Amino acid sequence: MSINLFDLTGKTALVTGAVHGLGMAMAKGLGNAGATLVINNNTAPELESAIEEYKAAGLRTYGYVFDVTDEKAVAEAIAKIETEVGPIDILINNAGIIKRTPIIDMEVPDFELVIKIDLVGPFIVSKQVAKGMIQRGGGKIINICSMMSELGRNSVSAYAAAKGGLKMLTRSMATEWAKYNIQTNGIGPGYFATSQTAPIRIDGHPFNEFIIHRTPAARWGDPDDLQGAAIFLSSKASDFVNGHIVYVDGGILATIGKPSNEN
Repeated sequence: MSINLFDLTGKTALVTGAVHGLGMAMAKGLGNAGATLVINNNTAPELESAIEEYKAAGLRTYGYVFDVTDEKAVAEAIAKIETEVGPIDILINNAGIIKRTPIIDMEVPDFELVIKIDLVGPFIVSKQVAKGMIQRGGGKIINICSMMSELGRNSVSAYAAAKGGLKMLTRSMATEWAKYNIQTNGIGPGYFATSQTAPIRIDGHPFNEFIIHRTPAARWGDPDDLQGAAIFLSSKASDFVNGHIVYVDGGILATIGKPSNEN
């Protein structure tokens, strides 16, 4: 009985921006739990390459190109997906960007772009997907937040503002849509070993040493570490969980850390 609580067989999951990294890891987790995957990207070549990787892993996967910040394009894509693949039972709002620029140097258009993709995008996609979920009487929405939903950090003001806003948007969605049997929650990843972080994940690099000493688990996360949370929040096991952010961070938010010379 408990195993069936996490079974996603027969469910269709849309994961935005899941062409690499953490988004792909979470999508593969849902696929291995039985879900049919619908993967989005805003360009075709990268999407096609990712679809080949999913299918090579034996996962039933479809790909759609659309810009998550274009409401008309999103509405058209959602309608097409639900006609060609099936009703969307699970949505993971994963698409996002970051720009590392000190506040004093950041141009307004760059700040606005991060907010548009990382905060307005999930609003648009969730709004369109939720319409069908409401009609069908249920669904799961997962917003990919961040430790920056709780903390500030040098040079990522726009990202932190967007992810902090996404945390509160998640709670607002839960407040409005719980009565329709829609559970809206978030996942906040910590620092993970991806291709983007590879150049700094080397012995002796100051940031690598900082993360290892700052994280109680004393390591970087493996992308697959996110799969359990994603499956849980997508499955029947979380039917009474609403408006929460699950931080998958090795305990980093639980402590102010320790000096690097402490054992």
